[in-house]
Amino acid sequence: MIELKNILYKVTLNAVVGSTSVDINSIHFDSRKIESNDVFVAILGTSFDGHDYINTAISQGAVAIICEKIPDVLKDDVTYVEVDSTSRALAIMASNYYDNPSENLKLIGVTGTNGKTTIASLLYQLFNKAGFKVGLLSTVEIFVDTIEYQATHTTPDSLTINKYLKEMNAEGVEFCFMEVSSHGIHQNRTEGLHFEGGIFTNLSHDHLDYHNTFAEYRDVKKSFFDKLPKSAFSLVNIDDKNGLVMLQNTASKKYTYALKSYADYRAQILENQLNGLFLKINNQEVWTKLIGNFNAYNILAIYGTADLLGLETVEILRLISELESVSGRFQYLISEDKITAIVDYAHTPDALKNVLETINSIRTKNEELITVVGCGGDRDKTKRPKMAHIASALSTKVIFTSDNPRSEVPEVIIEDMEAGVQPQNFKKTMSIVDRKQAIKTACQLANTNDIILIAGKGHETYQEIKGVKTDFNDYKIVANFLKQLQK
Repeated sequence: MIELKNILYKVTLNAVVGSTSVDINSIHFDSRKIESNDVFVAILGTSFDGHDYINTAISQGAVAIICEKIPDVLKDDVTYVEVDSTSRALAIMASNYYDNPSENLKLIGVTGTNGKTTIASLLYQLFNKAGFKVGLLSTVEIFVDTIEYQATHTTPDSLTINKYLKEMNAEGVEFCFMEVSSHGIHQNRTEGLHFEGGIFTNLSHDHLDYHNTFAEYRDVKKSFFDKLPKSAFSLVNIDDKNGLVMLQNTASKKYTYALKSYADYRAQILENQLNGLFLKINNQEVWTKLIGNFNAYNILAIYGTADLLGLETVEILRLISELESVSGRFQYLISEDKITAIVDYAHTPDALKNVLETINSIRTKNEELITVVGCGGDRDKTKRPKMAHIASALSTKVIFTSDNPRSEVPEVIIEDMEAGVQPQNFKKTMSIVDRKQAIKTACQLANTNDIILIAGKGHETYQEIKGVKTDFNDYKIVANFLKQLQK
């Protein structure tokens, strides 16, 4: 048990009705989880309002309510606390409840449109190989040292974040690498956390279904760096025009990385092949198993972060050469018939363009490049024609198919995509709604030395149709078809 006043430390209070000396068992923002002596935080969500469930929470045993408007009818034995933002209050309360665990380790946040998962996961891998106890909070997986947990969101809710950070404290974790999404920042999930550093990858067209404009999306990302303390560092990609924007108002120490611009950490690509990259980083050469220009940026971010966290240069380079690719991020296999299949999470126009340009820069042009791609339902519709335009312009054949249609009709999503195909590229394209059949068709069309790209779902092991998730793993499916169809 902990007193309410102790978990309200640093929360800005507008009004309090009742005593803050009441003992609290747990904090919840889901009224269904409330039990005796709990606090209920009424969150104003995108599709629901927690204030509608205050009475339900009280009936289940809540002794304190955190809200943005104190109800008209009050219960005598309940404490009501009014705040400007319940989501911000929840995050600060969560940190206090779990004894501010982020202050007991070095927490690094990675934000940007593309590369967050790769950078966070590879930093976890690198520091783990260096002999440290490390934590990871990512889209693909969550690790507390070597213990793995299921990941459900890019940035978990603030109670979940602090719970895992507390477990990391108990396990003696020294470094934690965390993906920080624009949704997570906007919904205050990272409030109250103490960051040792922040990394900015890039900014491109994404999440405009959630953020009204690109400027709003950019400014939400920027607010993460605005809040970093003087003791922290910011490491940004200045080949992206928004890199310097991220640094405008930060109190943190400022560092940059780039392939094309003068920067603190700069790389030159010496060789770019299907089996890896040969780089020169700040005049030191290193070979990595990772592929493509976008991974050169990721490696630079990793190198810079490891340097800023105190690892020796020779050690960093050795560890970079040992890194393995992240599940669903340019993950590839070569069949017995010498057909290369690549599975990648590319689900934005910029990410798809990067992957296709990388493949085209490596291939000899004597091979076919067959792309299987779809767009998610209930998400930003404006990127659909752009994705189709890029796929059809940069591939020799394209199959439009379902991604996760969710509540939308798959055929309508594909029609939205097809509108972006230029007349000269029509003959390259076909549409097969069933994703499994689309992948099978790509395998049937491929000949020796051809390349198949399956884009959009990457590490995901399910497909969501009409609210139902079924098992679906692009990598396993393409591997099985290539095996079955050996010529």
